[in-house]
Amino acid sequence: MGPVPALHEPLKKILGGSTAKVMAEHLDLHTAGDLLHHYPRRYAERGELTRLADLPLDEHVTVVAQVAKAAMKTFNHGKGVRLEVVVTDGSGSLTLVFFGRGAYAREKELIPGRRGMFAGKVSVFNRTRQLLHPDYELLDRDSGADAAEAFAGRLLPIYPACKQFQSWKLTKAVDTLLDLFEAEQWQGLTDPLPPSLRDGRGLAELPDAFRKVHRPRTKADIDDARARLKWDEAFVLQVALARRRHADSQLPAVARKPVAGGILDAFDAKLPFTLTEGQRTVSAEIFDDLATEHPMHRLLQGEVGSGKTMVALRAMLGVVDAGGQAAMLAPTEVLAQQHHRSVVEMMGELAEGGMLGGAERSTKVVLLTGSMGTAARRQALLDLVTGEAGIVIGTHALIEDKVQFHDLGLVVVDEQHRFGVEQRDALRSKGKQPPHLLVMTATPIPRTVAMTVFGDLETSVLDQLPAGRSPIATHVVPAKDKPHFLARTWERVREEIEGGHQAYVVCPRIGDDLGEENGTKTAAKRGAGGSGGTKGDAEQAAEGDGERRPPLAVVDVAEQLTKGPLKGLRVEVLHGRMQPEAKDDVMRRFAAGEVDVLVATTVIEVGVNVPNSTVMVIMDADRFGVSQLHQLRGRVGRGSAPGLCLLVTDAPEASPARARLAAVAGTLDGFELSRIDLEQRREGDVLGQAQSGVRSSLRMLAVIDDEEIIAAAREEAAAVVAADPELEGLPELRTALDALLDEEREQYLDKG
Repeated sequence: MGPVPALHEPLKKILGGSTAKVMAEHLDLHTAGDLLHHYPRRYAERGELTRLADLPLDEHVTVVAQVAKAAMKTFNHGKGVRLEVVVTDGSGSLTLVFFGRGAYAREKELIPGRRGMFAGKVSVFNRTRQLLHPDYELLDRDSGADAAEAFAGRLLPIYPACKQFQSWKLTKAVDTLLDLFEAEQWQGLTDPLPPSLRDGRGLAELPDAFRKVHRPRTKADIDDARARLKWDEAFVLQVALARRRHADSQLPAVARKPVAGGILDAFDAKLPFTLTEGQRTVSAEIFDDLATEHPMHRLLQGEVGSGKTMVALRAMLGVVDAGGQAAMLAPTEVLAQQHHRSVVEMMGELAEGGMLGGAERSTKVVLLTGSMGTAARRQALLDLVTGEAGIVIGTHALIEDKVQFHDLGLVVVDEQHRFGVEQRDALRSKGKQPPHLLVMTATPIPRTVAMTVFGDLETSVLDQLPAGRSPIATHVVPAKDKPHFLARTWERVREEIEGGHQAYVVCPRIGDDLGEENGTKTAAKRGAGGSGGTKGDAEQAAEGDGERRPPLAVVDVAEQLTKGPLKGLRVEVLHGRMQPEAKDDVMRRFAAGEVDVLVATTVIEVGVNVPNSTVMVIMDADRFGVSQLHQLRGRVGRGSAPGLCLLVTDAPEASPARARLAAVAGTLDGFELSRIDLEQRREGDVLGQAQSGVRSSLRMLAVIDDEEIIAAAREEAAAVVAADPELEGLPELRTALDALLDEEREQYLDKG
C-alpha cells in the first residue's frame, strides 16, 4: 500500500508510472480525484443481458455475454486458422474472431456456457457484427461455490474505456485507490457540501457515495451515490455563478434613464408597426435594469425572428438619450455589417447625427470591424472617443486596447454562445464605470442550461413572432434513397424564383482546399445534379473503405447548379474566406434582389434578413446540429410569403441522423428542438464555449434530466453566498471552488 492519497495526488505515485501514463494519455486521468470521478457508464449484472442487437458500429464497446458456440476454421488451403466464437445476450449475437496460434489457447477457455466481459471495436464482415481479437475477462473462472455466489449478486461497473485500457483494468485501478482511502479512513478527502445542506437533503456522505458508485451491492446504492455526486457538481457550479452575480451586484454603474422627447420617442413615433406584447414586456424589464446604479446583466432569448434586434435597439437609443454610448458586438463581420445596415435603415434620419438633413435629435451609428480601411477605422475611433457616435456596431475588434469610448453605457452581445466570459469582461472594462450588459441569443436554451451556462445573467424570453411572419414548411429529401426527390427540389427552387422570390442553398464546406477537391466534385455532381442514378467515385471509395465521402462544398455545388438544374439563374456564392468587401457586395446585391440563388456556408446562420427569400435547400443536412438547422431555416419566411426549407441527406432511413432531421421537420418550436438536441448530443456541444470549463466539470450531472437538482442547488448557493460571500466559514467548499475555477481557466486558455 502506498501513501494516503489526497485528491490531487498524481496517479503515478499510487498506481505506478506505466499504468498512469496510459491513463493520462488515453483517458485524460491524472490524479486520484480524476479517477474517483471517472464514474461507470453503466452496470452489468450476471443475470442481465446487454443488448447486442443495438451495438454501434466503429465504436469501442464492452459487452457482457455468454458463449453459445465456438469453432476453429482453416483458410488459405489449410495454412491459416481462425477461431470463431459466437456470444449471445438474448437480443442478438456477436462473433468474436481470433487468428493465429493464440486461437488454440482461447479455444480451451471460450467454451459454450462460459460468461465474460468482451471489449473491442465493432465491425461488420459478411453482414455479421464482430469483434476482431477482443480483450476479455471471464466472469466465472473461479469454480468454487462461494466465488460463484459472490459474483452472482454483484453489479459490474462498465467504465468509459479505450482500446489501450479496458473497463476491467479501470475496475482494478479504482479498487486499489478505494482500498488506500479506506485504510486511512478517507483522511485526504474534502467534502464541498456544507453539513447542514447534506443532512437537510438526506444526501450520503462523500466517502459513502464513492464506495457506492464504484462498488455497488444493490441498485439502491447506485441511486444514492448518483444523487449525492450530482449535488456536488450542481452546487459547486452554482456557487461559482452566485459569487459572480454577487460581485457584479456590488459594482457601481451609471443609471441610464430615458429622456422624454429624445431619440427613443422620435424612433417609436415613426415605427410602421406596433410592438408585440412580449417586446413591450421585455423592454420594460430592460429599462428597469438600466435605471439602477448597478450594472444590468440580462440574457435575452428569442425565437428566430422574434424581434430581439428591435428590443436591443430601443435600449441603445434610451442609453444615448441618457448621455451614454451603446456598443453592439456580433460574432462575424457579415453579421456586424448586416446589423449596421438594418439599424441605420430602421433609424433613418435619426442615424444621421452631424450630417445635413439629419434629425434635430439624432446620433451617428458607426461600424468597426477588423478589416476596415485605415481612414474609415481612424474616423470611427475618433467618433467613439469624442462621443460623436452614440452607437457602434462591430466584431470582437471592439475589444482591442486601441478602442476608446467617450462614455460607454450599454454593451449588447449578439449570439452569446460564441463569446467567452473573459471577452465580456474585456469589453465591460471600456466604460468609466462598468456598462450595462444585454446578451442576445436566437438559440433557444432550455431553462436548466440557462441556469447552468448563463447563471450569472437574469433571463428574458421573447416567444411571440411579430405579426406578418409566415410559417415555414420543412421536408426531408432522402437524395440517396429517392433521387427523383432531389430533382424535384431544384424544380421547386426554380418555381419560387419564377414567382419573384429568392433562394439559399447551404453547404457544410467551402471547397477550395485542394486535398479533397476532386473527390468532392464527384460527390457534388451527384449532390446537385439530381440525376442520382450512378454512384460517384468518391462515394464508392467511401463505401469501400468504410469512410463517408467528404461533405459537399459551396464552390462545387454552385458550379454544378449553374451548369445543370439552375442554369440561366443568377447564382452567387458566399463564404467566410471571401474578402469582406466581396462578402458585403454579394449580401447587398442579394438583399436588393439582384441575385436569385445564394450558395453559402453557415455565415448566413444568424441575423441575415432578406424578406424576399422563401426557400432554403440545406445540402448534407445531417452534418449540421439541430439548433443550427433551426437557425438556418429562420432565414426564410421572413416576409409575407410562406417559407420552405428542404433538408437534403444521404443518411439511411433508420439512422439517428435521419431521426434528428425528422425532429427539425416536425416542429418550429425552437425550445422543443433545443431539448431534443440536448438529449441526443448530451451537454458537450450545447454548453460549448459559452462558459469556459463548465462541460469539463459535469461528469454525473445531465443538465436536461436534472432540472430539479439544478434549480434547488441555485437557491441553496444563493443563500450560502448571501450569508458568506467569501466562503470564510466553508473552507472545503472554497477548495472545491478553486479547483473548478482553475479548470475553467485552463479550458479557456486551451481554446484561446
